[in-house]
Amino acid sequence: MKRKIVVGALTLIGFLAAGVWYYVFVYSKTHHRNVADEQGLIVPAGQIVKDYETDEARANKKYLNKAVEIEGFILKKDKDQAGNTTITLRSGDPMANIFCTLKPGEANKLHGTQMVIKGICTGYLSDVVLNEAVVLKSE
Repeated sequence: MKRKIVVGALTLIGFLAAGVWYYVFVYSKTHHRNVADEQGLIVPAGQIVKDYETDEARANKKYLNKAVEIEGFILKKDKDQAGNTTITLRSGDPMANIFCTLKPGEANKLHGTQMVIKGICTGYLSDVVLNEAVVLKSE
């Protein structure tokens, strides 16, 4: 009887470990939102920063986890620890800007200093943060 319980528990633990492994290493790398196909909220760079600085809770209801399309000027271009291209769009506020992490392959679309970008808003951490961003227009 005890042997069946031990074998059953080990089998259950094995299935759980396999499920966690699949989710972490396979599913999460291949199943992302395609922000390019989503209808985005169109908002100027200065307005989204102002909304977050005025009332963060209300801005979260409006923008959080939604596709947001922003037009602005590139302040800085860099790479993060994972090697992804990041850009910072100027908002007009010296204390806060829009920090965007581009999807792989989008960096070669950057030309000039003014651009329209669409990404998933993940909140406000002294800058408004967009992830999975795609370049719609770059001049």
